[in-house]
Amino acid sequence: MKKKFLSFAMKSIKENNPTYDDNKLAEIKYNLEGFYLSFTKLIIIIALAILLNILKEMIIMLVVFNILRSTGFGLHATKSWICLLSSSIVFLFFPFIAKFIIIPFNIKIALCIGAIVLIYKYAPADTKKRPLIRKERRDLYKFKTTIKCILLVIFTLMIRNEIISNLLLFGIWNEVFLILPITYKIFHLSYNNYKTYILEHNLG
Repeated sequence: MKKKFLSFAMKSIKENNPTYDDNKLAEIKYNLEGFYLSFTKLIIIIALAILLNILKEMIIMLVVFNILRSTGFGLHATKSWICLLSSSIVFLFFPFIAKFIIIPFNIKIALCIGAIVLIYKYAPADTKKRPLIRKERRDLYKFKTTIKCILLVIFTLMIRNEIISNLLLFGIWNEVFLILPITYKIFHLSYNNYKTYILEHNLG
């Protein structure tokens, strides 16, 4: 089903936008694939969130995560079922515990500062299927992701609702985790794939 959706969508885009180069088309395909996978797994996660009575909390954390993910990118699971399983655990477990824990403010500050530093250092993180070849684009994504992280951190620290503050922090750190080199290493995935792409295609 996914292949049919992508094939139909990309064919239509190519026909209507003949000036798009391979990099642009690859970016569009990456986003479409992400949309498809996100939509299908989101239906399942929403159903489970309703059963657990954490739908609002799950949506808040998901929105925060996607705000950073849209420009920070990060690793993708190699199989759909792994993606569904890991997403279900993250977006159900953390919204659930967010309702019951209180994070000391000094620890929250440390986590927020750490998130900004790591986002600035490691975002954006590419994948083998979508290497971020152009330096100008990588720099732009880094700038956008860092600014968004700073704004989210400000909201996290200023908001008085402990649950929402926790959800913001969890959403931020979910993205941080997905862009770290150590995470790529744990899951045996290649990091900084643009370097390999440049070498293989003699673009250096």
